[in-house]
Parts: sequence; structure tokens; C-alpha cells
Amino acid sequence: MKSLFVTGYRPHELGIFNDKHPGIAIIKMALENQLRILIDDGLEWVIISGQQGVETWTAQIVMTLKEEFPHLKYSIITPFLDQEKNWNEHKQATYMHIMNEADFVTSVTKRPYEAPWQFIEKDKFIIDNTDGALLVYDEENEGSPKYVLKLIEKYQEQHAEYRRLIINAYDLQMVAEEMQRGDDW
Repeated sequence: MKSLFVTGYRPHELGIFNDKHPGIAIIKMALENQLRILIDDGLEWVIISGQQGVETWTAQIVMTLKEEFPHLKYSIITPFLDQEKNWNEHKQATYMHIMNEADFVTSVTKRPYEAPWQFIEKDKFIIDNTDGALLVYDEENEGSPKYVLKLIEKYQEQHAEYRRLIINAYDLQMVAEEMQRGDDW
């Protein structure tokens, strides 16, 4: 798999309302562990749409991993122009940082927000132009990732080779326990 779409929950869907929440470190470690495995298997591009939460954390991880794996790149493909326009200053600053560090940036519709269809078109475009997807998603806590998952499942009906990977609540619990044991040494 050379290219991977990474997406998942927005922070508020997980009850995360600031950058110091302990859950962020757990999610980031789970993402990093999975990305390292995929890098060993030939991953070259990580694709996100720049949304807050899992996608932003993924960009931050990739920026760090690039020091160790200089061939690794990431792209931000937004659904529309100025998606950060109504975010607070701190979120805009974080967004601008990941945008500035990205290897490629574009917008699917090339115009400002008009309607929810732009999110669907963005997801379809990214799925159609990647080899697989990694979602941070748990069926017990559906939230926004369920819509992307449905698009991926539909896409897989015609493209069986498309890989779908999921980090669920159990996976996050295992990472949290590993991190806790690591602190005990």
C-alpha cells in the first residue's frame, strides 16, 4: 500500500476539548504504531482532509516520522476552501502549521463551503485516489467516521483490493495499557 487515507473522530466526539487531554497521546501512539507497520510495508503517502482531531493528530505524527523516514509524505485534500475560517485562533494556528508542512495541498471543490455534499465528494475523491484507509472508529460510538466507513464499504464492493484498517476502542485500550506499563519501568 503506497497511499493511505487516515480519518476518524473530531475531538468533541471523544469528549476532548483541549490539547492536554490524556486520550490524545493514546490515539497518537495507536496511529503511530499502525503507520510504522505500514511504512515497513511500503507506505509513501498519508492523505488527510485537515479536519480537527484524528486527522490533525495524524499530520503531527507524520511530521515527526518524516525525520526517521524522509521518503514519507503527507497531503491535505480539503473539501472546500477556507475550511478553518470559523475555527478559533488556536485551532487555525495548528491547521496553518500542518498545511505549511504538507507535501501537497489542494481542495476538491476549489470554492468556499456551500453544502454537506462537499464533504461526501472529498471522501469519495480521497478513497478513489488511495490504496487503503485507516479509521479511528468504534461501532459503539458511531459519530462522523461512520459515513466514511459506509463509503469505503461501498467502494470495496467494486475494488476488493482496497484495504480498510480500523483502530477501535479495544485497540486504544491496549495502547493505553502498554503506555502505562512503559511508565512503570
